[in-house]
Amino acid sequence: MASPTQATEAAPSKATDAVLKPSDFSTADATEVAGIDFNSHLHRNVTVAELVDKMSTMGFQATSVGEAVKLVNKMRAYTDPTTSQKATIFLGYTSNLISSGLRSTIRYLVQHSHISAIVTTAGGIEEDLIKCLAPTYLSREGFAASGAALRAKGVNRIGNLLVPNNNYCAFEDWVVPILDKMLAEQEGGEVEDGDGEKGGSWTPSKVIKRLGKEIDDERSVLYWAYKNDIPVFCPALTDGSLGDMLYFHTFKSSPQQLRIDIVEDIRKINMLAVHAKAAGAIVLGGGVVKHHIMNACLMRNGCDWGVFVNTAQEFDGSDAGARPDEAVSWGKIRVGGEAVKVYGEATVAFPLIVAGSFARVVDGVVRDGKGKVLTGEKTEDADVQEDGVAKVKVRKE
Repeated sequence: MASPTQATEAAPSKATDAVLKPSDFSTADATEVAGIDFNSHLHRNVTVAELVDKMSTMGFQATSVGEAVKLVNKMRAYTDPTTSQKATIFLGYTSNLISSGLRSTIRYLVQHSHISAIVTTAGGIEEDLIKCLAPTYLSREGFAASGAALRAKGVNRIGNLLVPNNNYCAFEDWVVPILDKMLAEQEGGEVEDGDGEKGGSWTPSKVIKRLGKEIDDERSVLYWAYKNDIPVFCPALTDGSLGDMLYFHTFKSSPQQLRIDIVEDIRKINMLAVHAKAAGAIVLGGGVVKHHIMNACLMRNGCDWGVFVNTAQEFDGSDAGARPDEAVSWGKIRVGGEAVKVYGEATVAFPLIVAGSFARVVDGVVRDGKGKVLTGEKTEDADVQEDGVAKVKVRKE
């Protein structure tokens, strides 16, 4: 037996072969991992666009954010060579994102016609309207605020956000007279059908357009959707406070009932996809907003580009958690299309994506969804309000 102090002549070849296995790897097309060098910015602030550019080579979810920016810019740059038609861009988001300050980012996209169509939940409708009537607040206790204590005070918690019950009372006072008018228009045959003829039915998108018109507030996403004729689809329109208002309205208006047709809307969103020369999907969150957009894209054999931002995982088989490649198997993303999933919370990731794409200064200007140059200065209110709207004009070239 060898002495403990006796030197070995060589390491076992079995071990060295395993540990020191030679690489068979070509670096010709490889991207080197790199981050932002803050030493190169000692005399000026780093811009968000510069940060996002450097994130693309950091790895992990930073690289996914960079990929998302690249795909959004491809959606924006597309022009059909025959018709000059731009890509149809679908935006989906869940209600909590409108409850949050991300609402102002979404409003910016709609205000400047960067989006072709929207799919959201009932909360994504009502929370936008309610915030025009009364504010939402940050919780001092964060996510740990006591549910029982809040309930006793008539305050509702959304994560680390607080919504007083009085906000919903204000919403009821505002929306019920509108529902009364809509019912009268329905019974009088004044509602337009899909071809603009009288005698049609209300649909979720028509209801939402009407509410956007009635709110008449530039802080509102739905107001700008109405102004810019961007359809907002909500197949689960009754699943929230708006559904509560519709429920109570059935007793107020009995025996007459407001009727809302979902079939006309499914035809409308599917035909948007069918007629699109190219289609992009940007989906924040999961559930009905994700599937409704992707199922519409199925009608054209899939979207060309997809950007998905959520925290869901695929191990439970959920649509929210699925990686983009699963959608390829269903025909909801084209074979050969490009898509990325950012595993992250949208209030963190999406402002970065927008800063690197829709709101990016290129050649000294920022353009709206129609290619026109945006000019103007912010008002003082825009700096202090949670959803303050910058006064922006469109400059004709």
